[in-house]
Amino acid sequence: MPTTSILTVNRVAGRIGAEITGVDLAHPLDPTIVAEIRQALLTHKVVFFRGQTLDHAGQIAFARQFGELTHAHPHEDAPPQDFPQILTIDPRRYEERYGRGYRELYRKRKYSYFSGWHTDVTAAVNPPAGSILRAETVPAFGGDTQWTNLVAAYEGLSAPLRDFVDGLRAEHRFLAGYQPAEQDGKLVKRINDNLLVSVHPVVRVHPETGERALFVNPGFTDHIVGLSAPESRRVLELLYEQITRPEYTVRFRWQPGSLAFWDNRATAHLAPSDLDHLDVQRTLHRVTLIGDRPVGPDGFVSEIVAGREFRAESLVVA
Repeated sequence: MPTTSILTVNRVAGRIGAEITGVDLAHPLDPTIVAEIRQALLTHKVVFFRGQTLDHAGQIAFARQFGELTHAHPHEDAPPQDFPQILTIDPRRYEERYGRGYRELYRKRKYSYFSGWHTDVTAAVNPPAGSILRAETVPAFGGDTQWTNLVAAYEGLSAPLRDFVDGLRAEHRFLAGYQPAEQDGKLVKRINDNLLVSVHPVVRVHPETGERALFVNPGFTDHIVGLSAPESRRVLELLYEQITRPEYTVRFRWQPGSLAFWDNRATAHLAPSDLDHLDVQRTLHRVTLIGDRPVGPDGFVSEIVAGREFRAESLVVA
């Protein structure tokens, strides 16, 4: 029988984030509950649940009530057996994948594919619509994740600056702005074997709310199309400073059984970097919902430069 309950939605920060209680996500949800969670997500951009008892199958079943799922990650060729939608985030997996030197070489990335501010997989022409991250094992302290409201960041710009960025487009790719070192060969090969490059509007119109959001992030945005390199760099620096202002953010303390569900069309998030010097276990599992191509205020629709759309089938080239 579908679970029905009275949800409680409590805001946890001034411009983003809410915690939802009164629902057990391990069982099928009544359509009215799904609709309430979706509305809370659209309103608050990221919603949090605690004390849930989901396994891989349960997480996938919960997520499917909100849309079709993507493959785990464009560069993930070893998801958990029988669960190709699951991306496991655990430093031990990164070390196994990229070699013994990975922990030393990428200390600031060992708890995530990228530890800086980013919106998930914007190298794809249709980035995920939403992401759902579940905590299995977390340290007793540290390891928090932060999110920022990209709609609020856009609305916080002056009117002339909003008018300026409304018509801009930017190229997104993996390792944007990163200069590979000699030791990076395995990582670079994996990315180049399945190259994803897309051009997105700098401002995207949310397909459900109609809100405008800044759609750039340091993890994937390489440059603004049509501007010189110095111009692009300075404009992006200004926008990155805007989207990471503390007043637009929320910080979440993980516990085993915690779950975060964010609107990837209206947020960016920051993986932790305070555990880099510690040998602690932090294991989380993520699924992502298939998204559409972003559309700008001027009607521009995101275009593929390299690769193809991010869908349910695996994009990985082994």
